[in-house]
Amino acid sequence: MTGRTATVVVGVTSHQPDVVVRQAASLAAALHARLVCAAVDPGHYVVEEHPDGSVHSLAVDPDAGDLEPADGALFDPDLLSRLHALLDPLDLTWEPRALAGDPTRALAHLAEAIDAAMIVVGTREPGVRGTLREFFSGSVAAHLAHRQHRPVLVVPIAPVGFADDVPWDSTT
Repeated sequence: MTGRTATVVVGVTSHQPDVVVRQAASLAAALHARLVCAAVDPGHYVVEEHPDGSVHSLAVDPDAGDLEPADGALFDPDLLSRLHALLDPLDLTWEPRALAGDPTRALAHLAEAIDAAMIVVGTREPGVRGTLREFFSGSVAAHLAHRQHRPVLVVPIAPVGFADDVPWDSTT
């Protein structure tokens, strides 16, 4: 990789624990790579894709259009604030990236556009909401592992012991 800085893409959401970003940052620092924190809004669709992997998007709900920023990229300000608090103190180059549409496709497309070394994602959140989301859309980590060629690092959010039920077998 002479003359280039490696890039690690991490999928971020407003509800995920900080451990996912911390692990991605630790990996990026160890690799002397920049970190791209990608938040995907499934309530938006891509209107235009740019060579750097950024997108111009619009809300699926036309009534939400008046909330759109001028550049069509929406990054949750609370999530951005959390990322600044987590990453600014580190000796690390990082940037936020707002994406739209299906999270698997959006993360894979971004990683391809910026030639990322790998993609980091968290496991699904525990509980009924995470189970329902995974039932309807499937695991982002599993889809990434099977639908693109880059390594995928999956950070466990709520690991369970071998004697415990795994999240997809639990009823709660």
